[in-house]
Amino acid sequence: MSSSGCFMYFAFGSNLLKERLQLKNPSAVFHCVGRIQDYSLNFGLSGDCTNCAWHGGVATIQESEGDEVWGVVWRMDNQNLPSLDRQEQVHEGVYSPLEVNVETKEGPLLCRTYKMNNFGPCLPSPQYKKVVCLGAQQNGLPQNYIQKLLALETNDYNGTSILDQITDIQK
Repeated sequence: MSSSGCFMYFAFGSNLLKERLQLKNPSAVFHCVGRIQDYSLNFGLSGDCTNCAWHGGVATIQESEGDEVWGVVWRMDNQNLPSLDRQEQVHEGVYSPLEVNVETKEGPLLCRTYKMNNFGPCLPSPQYKKVVCLGAQQNGLPQNYIQKLLALETNDYNGTSILDQITDIQK
């Protein structure tokens, strides 16, 4: 948190999509695209958590020398920090907040992000993958990175999900 009343948040999963992030964090404003070095993007679940709102694995970052993760830096009001932490299930121990140096065109930015605890690999649902890909496209992430996201394998789940709430908002 900063004395300016806002903080910078680096999103790399479903929160790439503005409409998803603003469901519970209305102050989020696009700042820029950036990347973190020596991390990889992975999908999974925390511990024995099998009751996931997305019906499959969700995004996390893991240290991985030589890899990079692209994402969006959002400027958010400090008052939305508790709701962002709740969305990321920090209080339940699913994710832990982390400060990362994000490389941007304007130079490095110190941002808050989240890393899953007790990671276990699990394929994402098609709905989760769609939200991540839509967010990457919406915010102009590099085309080769978007292609990598579009190529992700999914678990073929075909029921309802948070995507339905986002779709209702977009109508």
